Amino acid sequence: MSTDSYIPGTCNIGKGEIRRRQLVALIGLALSVTSLVGFVATGAAPSARLGIFLPLAVFSIGFVQSRRKFCLAYGFMGTFNFGKLGQLSKVSSKEAQAADRKTALAILGQSLGLAALLTAIVYILPL
Repeated sequence: MSTDSYIPGTCNIGKGEIRRRQLVALIGLALSVTSLVGFVATGAAPSARLGIFLPLAVFSIGFVQSRRKFCLAYGFMGTFNFGKLGQLSKVSSKEAQAADRKTALAILGQSLGLAALLTAIVYILPL
């Protein structure tokens, strides 16, 4: 998939924005690993381990967006960026905006589903 032009519902960010999403994923992963280490060190109850959902959500949202080359926030706002970071362009077509919102919802669902699955794994681990 090309990362140098806007494709409605498919690609709305360029290389710089993709790197930013990868950084968000790494931060979320670091927070998740730190939380997991804390749970193991303290012998946290399974119900307390549900708190790992938030850092896992940060990880999964960044991960899915970087893999799909699509920013869900830009999709909801009707914008895209292939230039300098923060330099947004407006999507002009209503059909393209609808396709972007559909993709943004799909990415949100995939990300939260991945975070929920990983949280369930942490929940059932015998720590």
